[in-house]
Amino acid sequence: MSITTVIAIYFVLWWVVLFAVLPWGIRSQHESGEEIAPGTDPGAPAAHVIGRKLLWTTIYTSVIFAILYVLYTQNLIPFDWLGAISTPPRQQ
Repeated sequence: MSITTVIAIYFVLWWVVLFAVLPWGIRSQHESGEEIAPGTDPGAPAAHVIGRKLLWTTIYTSVIFAILYVLYTQNLIPFDWLGAISTPPRQQ
């Protein structure tokens, strides 16, 4: 597996995990009991902790990627069937 492939897979996996992590622990202004700032939606987050979410995204992605990489390099999961998906059926 080339370094370009590794980076591309990690990049895509990181974004998927980010969108899974984003809603964790979010409390709206209404839920937290804060005064709703004029011009904002009551459902808007009361506190932004994007740095923490980016850190957790990177940690989770690294763990998931490491597991998948070991499974791939040790041939514990054969990925040969992926090539069969894109090939057209044989004509008889």
